[in-house]
Amino acid sequence: MDCVVANKPKVRAQEIKKISGKQIGIMGGTFNPVHIAHLVAAEQVMTKLHLDEVWFIPDNIPPHKELALNIPAEDRANMLELATKNNPQFKVMLLELYRGGISYTIDTMHYLKKEAPENNYYLIMGSDQVNSFHTWKDADELARLATLVGIRRPGYTQEAHYPLIWVDAPDIRLSSTAIRHAVKTGTSIRYLVPDSVREYIEQRGLYRE
Repeated sequence: MDCVVANKPKVRAQEIKKISGKQIGIMGGTFNPVHIAHLVAAEQVMTKLHLDEVWFIPDNIPPHKELALNIPAEDRANMLELATKNNPQFKVMLLELYRGGISYTIDTMHYLKKEAPENNYYLIMGSDQVNSFHTWKDADELARLATLVGIRRPGYTQEAHYPLIWVDAPDIRLSSTAIRHAVKTGTSIRYLVPDSVREYIEQRGLYRE
């Protein structure tokens, strides 16, 4: 399967300035790999808040957790492309991969607001991210640049330190860690990730070590 990071991202960084006056959801993360809970959450937020698009922005190096990204960033981006290709309102943005270094959301928001200030940006977070948001770099400023959106998880203690919009979504207890473990132990991941992502993982031999 051909790789796409170098020559075919869905939305190139230089094209951001052409997209203006829209309601844009931002979903960041390592997406290592992307799975159905990511896609379901994005769809729920987009439809319930009447957003025009959701942009998936994979981290280069995540600042908030110890995580060995033991596969190339190219593979993570390729899987995102495959997972989102059938939804024209889902876009893959490779800003943080192109920028390199540690990925801070505040740097990405500064760039987006500079290139397309007419857009309204909605930062989509899971419950765990909501609880830790106050520890993010320049959290106060980030909360001013984007509307914060939290995915409500039933039975999970949610401690928001900033005003945000809560969105209910199906409670899918799934993580990229669990998927990587399943692959490593030979357990099926069918229906946990899109078929195209599962096939990509199998063809590339990812997560076996």
